[in-house]
Amino acid sequence: MTAIFSTSTSAMLPSFISYSSRSSSTTLRANMSSSPSSQSDSPVVLGFGGVSVDLLATVASFPNPDDKIRSTSMKVQGGGNAGNALTCAARLGLNARLISKVANDAQGRGVLEELQVDGVDISFFVVSEEGNSAFTYIIVDNQTKTRTCIHTPGWPPMIPSDISSSTLKSALDGVKLAYFDVRLHETALIIAHEANRRNIPILIDAERLRDGLDDFMYLSDYVVCSAKLPQAWTEASTVPSAIVSMLLRLPKVKFVIVTLGADGCIMLERSIPGSTDNSEAEEMDVDNLVEVLKQKIDTSKAAPTCVSSDVVRFQGKGVGSACGRLFLGTAEKIPESELVDTTGAGDAFIGAILYAICTNKPPEKMLPFAAQVAAISCRDLGARSGLPRLSHPLLAPFLG
Repeated sequence: MTAIFSTSTSAMLPSFISYSSRSSSTTLRANMSSSPSSQSDSPVVLGFGGVSVDLLATVASFPNPDDKIRSTSMKVQGGGNAGNALTCAARLGLNARLISKVANDAQGRGVLEELQVDGVDISFFVVSEEGNSAFTYIIVDNQTKTRTCIHTPGWPPMIPSDISSSTLKSALDGVKLAYFDVRLHETALIIAHEANRRNIPILIDAERLRDGLDDFMYLSDYVVCSAKLPQAWTEASTVPSAIVSMLLRLPKVKFVIVTLGADGCIMLERSIPGSTDNSEAEEMDVDNLVEVLKQKIDTSKAAPTCVSSDVVRFQGKGVGSACGRLFLGTAEKIPESELVDTTGAGDAFIGAILYAICTNKPPEKMLPFAAQVAAISCRDLGARSGLPRLSHPLLAPFLG
């Protein structure tokens, strides 16, 4: 298991990495013994996707054009969807491995060091001697509790030749679940196809329409997507109908979750083919069922909750029907005084979903647990600072 430099020269390296020459490349070996928690007996989750450095500045209110303002606080930390989600999974106790690429610059070395400190296996990273690591400027508006992101991609991007067949074999060894954020899709698809060949379930973060998304959809067992993605991908008239359309178009997918921020989430779980419940399932319009379930939510509760339907044959407007269960999950009502920053809340939610799948949590427990993990992350600045460990007191009610 090695993190590989793309050229033979080595620049100044951080203290936790040693290198040795091999043919025309320099091979980095990450010393994982200094990781704060050994999780060798925990389920292994492999992630592939984006990592970056986040430069976060909070402001009293977002500036007008040509304004000059001062920040009220500043923080620099690791970011990127894959980096955040795998960090969350590692803090929750999974054995997390991550494949990505950084440059051998200060930002890249910082990304690796921070991931290692959080217990993420970085030994499959590729480190380029040239170019730059990805970074994102994030402005957090204290008045509206919103954030604006300006992203600069890393260069050179990861390409299929960056990962050898032997490295891929080692990376997938013992993996229970694979995660992709659908970035660097040409390389990602090689890993996904091999995971699929080995019958390793795949979860994707379908944040928006990207190159390669269609291929990933058809390879996936689980899809977590943003509020706008289902309709953008299916052209259905409503979000619930779009989710039904996704299940019809994606026969391998077991469930689709749509995250709705402060409004919680919607999940449609496919019924097991051949189940006796299927033939007896009542047929219902999926949009109407969503409204029925909303009436069952106890709005007096601040903590995340979940309501669900029986096994139903869902009718989506103009898309057909699919058999399964519908779940509505709520988000925590975070006190205004405790809400700091929503950056990375979606990644925290996905990290918790990875943990829930690997530990066989049913949807009724998975969705409130993931919502609580995301809410805890919103109580600190940045995507990583507030990510909880299982020992966090706010998670105790969700672990029984």
